[in-house]
Amino acid sequence: MASRTATELLHPDRAQLRFTTVLAALGDPVRLAIVARLADVEPDGELACTTFALPVSKSTQSGHFKTLREAGVIRQRDEGTRRLNRLRRDDLDARFPGLLDLAIPQGRQVIAGW
Repeated sequence: MASRTATELLHPDRAQLRFTTVLAALGDPVRLAIVARLADVEPDGELACTTFALPVSKSTQSGHFKTLREAGVIRQRDEGTRRLNRLRRDDLDARFPGLLDLAIPQGRQVIAGW
């Protein structure tokens, strides 16, 4: 049985979050849908990558999660063979007040259209 190799997950600090980088990450419908799903399990909820029913391949899905993490939109952590995801609402609200309040309903519209 193959084991998953440990990958260091890099997350920018709150002060390192850049508006243009966050907007670019939120500019894709699949990533907006991920953010909306994570918002639905707040405040303390986490979802494993495998629980998202996304209309893209697994490798493309992984790329979307990586983009969100590197932009500072989500925080990821590994637990056994699962990678858990949490929305960084506190950090994003502190840096860009109201941004998630605009993005989350758009993500829900994307999900409703699938």
